[in-house]
Amino acid sequence: MNFEHFQFLKQNMFGAGAVDGAPPAKYSKIEPNQLPALVLAYVGDAFFTLYVRTRLLSYEQNKVRVLHTYDAKIVSAAMQAVAYRELEQMLTEEELAVVRRGRNAKSNVPKSATVSEYRYSTGFEAMLGYLYLNGNYDRMSEIAEKAFVIISREMTNLNKNSGE
Repeated sequence: MNFEHFQFLKQNMFGAGAVDGAPPAKYSKIEPNQLPALVLAYVGDAFFTLYVRTRLLSYEQNKVRVLHTYDAKIVSAAMQAVAYRELEQMLTEEELAVVRRGRNAKSNVPKSATVSEYRYSTGFEAMLGYLYLNGNYDRMSEIAEKAFVIISREMTNLNKNSGE
């Protein structure tokens, strides 16, 4: 974020009009259909990361480094792309349309993923964000749990094949 963006955000959040110390809201309603796909992915990424971190507590509750290592692998673009490809056939037309929007959004691809993996993971995250912002929490949780199981299975297979 450059300085001008930071100043703009700061002014919108903390400028004149704060009531009881709370920043004034610029928007009174969030319309998920109107949001850019990358904004949906931003929300979906936050949800999936929190979901995975909470789910990992079923297996480890003391070693933060271990939790972080597995969390990072599970939420990686490569693993999300694997999950998406297996989940694709169970998605509704509406969900698939959001995935396509996210997949086609212009963004910088990190070196840790292929372009295809990154695009599909962005679409997957956009769909989760869309479901969250629309209040479809049961469906969002169902998809996140299935993705977690798919990714866990994939990581187990990769470990078996690498001899670990």
